Amino acid sequence: MNTESQNIEFKESWRDDYLKWICGFANAQGGILYIGIKDNGDICGVQDAQKLMEDIPNKIRDMLGILVDVNKKEKEEKVYLEIVTEAYPYPISYRGKYYQRSGSTNQELKGASLDRFMLRKQGKTWDGVPVPYLNEKDLDNATFDLFRKYAKRSGRMEEADLMDDNHGLLEKLRLYEGDYLKRAAALLFHPDPERYVTGAFVKIGFFREGMDLVYQDEVHGNLFQQIVKLMDLLCTKYMKAIITYEGIQRVETLPVPREALREALLKSKFPLQS
Repeated sequence: MNTESQNIEFKESWRDDYLKWICGFANAQGGILYIGIKDNGDICGVQDAQKLMEDIPNKIRDMLGILVDVNKKEKEEKVYLEIVTEAYPYPISYRGKYYQRSGSTNQELKGASLDRFMLRKQGKTWDGVPVPYLNEKDLDNATFDLFRKYAKRSGRMEEADLMDDNHGLLEKLRLYEGDYLKRAAALLFHPDPERYVTGAFVKIGFFREGMDLVYQDEVHGNLFQQIVKLMDLLCTKYMKAIITYEGIQRVETLPVPREALREALLKSKFPLQS
């Protein structure tokens, strides 16, 4: 018998609490729950196998709203059950809670993990969530101009599209869902996106050997503003330039060229850029 894994779980006997495991399989990649097998893979068998084959599918249907295959297996004259659960494309809950198989454990999803799970099941991304009370008039005009400059340089957008007004540009970037702006619009164009997205800032620190933190900074603002501030901090405070002279002229050479550093920051934050 195989060992427990992402898709396999062993239980010696059935308990209704194991509906959580079925829920976890359904919310992950699917899996098989064996009843009548010890954790080490030894078969101990179950009593009343026929009754369980009738009761378990009904309980799963009534409590989880899904269908599973319950198969009777026999080995070494011992009967055990195989409960096969398919992965479901929509969220499955048990008594109002959501569980998901992770490795060989079953985890209850809470907080940010639950948010990400629900969005993924709905085919949405975290930055595509509509944000109430975020208005177009609150966005920063200077940042729109900066975006147009970067987008024109990258060649990823038509120049005619970049000449559109801010509302038209937001629509072309698909930053509206109905009448609501998406979270990405706040991150890109709002002067203070932390009003709408908690933790939307960058921390940067300088460490010596032994992982001792010497100093650190926080960079706030929208993503474009953060790029400018990060470039300034990295080049003036966090990276040591090699100083040489050409005649009487002093030349400072950074470990990473400014252009390469800027492009690395842009690509990490803006897939649009190249």
